[in-house]
Amino acid sequence: MAAPWWDSEYKDRCPQEDRVYVGNLPFSADEKTLMDYFADYSPISAEIAWNRETGRPRGFGFVNFGDRKSVNDAIEGMDGQDIGGRTVTVQHAQWRPRRWRA
Repeated sequence: MAAPWWDSEYKDRCPQEDRVYVGNLPFSADEKTLMDYFADYSPISAEIAWNRETGRPRGFGFVNFGDRKSVNDAIEGMDGQDIGGRTVTVQHAQWRPRRWRA
């Protein structure tokens, strides 16, 4: 059995993710805040990126959706909007292989 990071076809077998990247978030934002702002687009879940060393938010997060149409609608409707006094960037989340840690 091949490990996913060695298997060149692993990316092709992974399903396309229906999520968006939300950048330039205020450091006071949390998952509930993201869910509330994206409520019109039927989000499934949201997550904020945290700095492991300091335990503070990194200023960006991701919102997961059930289908591609919701993703596209959210990008069109929320990119450039104000969240907590900051203009956010909303775009398709880039697929990135998982980093395996021992």
